[in-house]
Amino acid sequence: MFKKLIATGTLLAAVSGFACTIEGSEGFLPENDLFISKDAKSINTMDEASFNAVIDKVVAIYEPIIASFGATLNVDRNWEDGTVNAYAQQNGTVWNVAMFGGLARHAAITEDGFALVVCHEVGHHIGGAPKKKSWFGSRWASNEGQADYFATSKCLRKAFRGENNAKIVKTLNVPEVVVNKCAEQYTSEEERLICQRGAMAGMSTAKLFQNLRSSTVVPDFTTPDAKVASKTDDNHPATQCRLDTYYSGALCAISDSVDVDQADEAVGVCYRASGDTVGVRPLCWFAPAK
Repeated sequence: MFKKLIATGTLLAAVSGFACTIEGSEGFLPENDLFISKDAKSINTMDEASFNAVIDKVVAIYEPIIASFGATLNVDRNWEDGTVNAYAQQNGTVWNVAMFGGLARHAAITEDGFALVVCHEVGHHIGGAPKKKSWFGSRWASNEGQADYFATSKCLRKAFRGENNAKIVKTLNVPEVVVNKCAEQYTSEEERLICQRGAMAGMSTAKLFQNLRSSTVVPDFTTPDAKVASKTDDNHPATQCRLDTYYSGALCAISDSVDVDQADEAVGVCYRASGDTVGVRPLCWFAPAK
């Protein structure tokens, strides 16, 4: 995968390290051989214009926020590259995100699912604790589960606000359980609809993980992963666990204007020790520090 990235001529070749895994062997997805050419027809509704429009929407929000960290957000838009993955990387004060046309063209990916992936990669940069760890201590990148949680609890909520959410949600076939759960968490109709969109964006990417792993087990909002991690797992959670994380992020009613903290995992999020029971990070990957 690293060789393939170099071949694209992106900024990612001479770098200090990648996320999704720091050493660069994996991205938003585990390393894979999928390649979906730009000439592939009728796979989904994503085209180059929508690919760029989704990226533009997230960049418009987070470019100034990342500037407040003293850094510059750079997004590599590799529409013609059929790689089915995405990456984040920091090179000094240039904070990179690499998005690929192959991912956008995958049959499971909707525009909202693609927006979630952009948000996940931004989340590696500013998604808060817990961070990926190494022998040398904490690194710069929020870990995989936290980047997932940030994507729906903060980033997508900002990105979806002000859009015609009622019209969009009508096209999503949202399960009743999600409609009802979002209604329990939010009093504003717009926030309820954004919650539903976030959950369904998570389902889009969960179906991508299912396909990649050739799994017959379908991710479902009503069958949360029962695993309890003995310590926080920095790596890619299992498919159902990742869906649980997206769903929890969508359900966390703490405002997206309340920032996460880069060191304290309890700040700006729904947290068990604070008395929260809904919208908390799933125990299938997250072991609370307190």
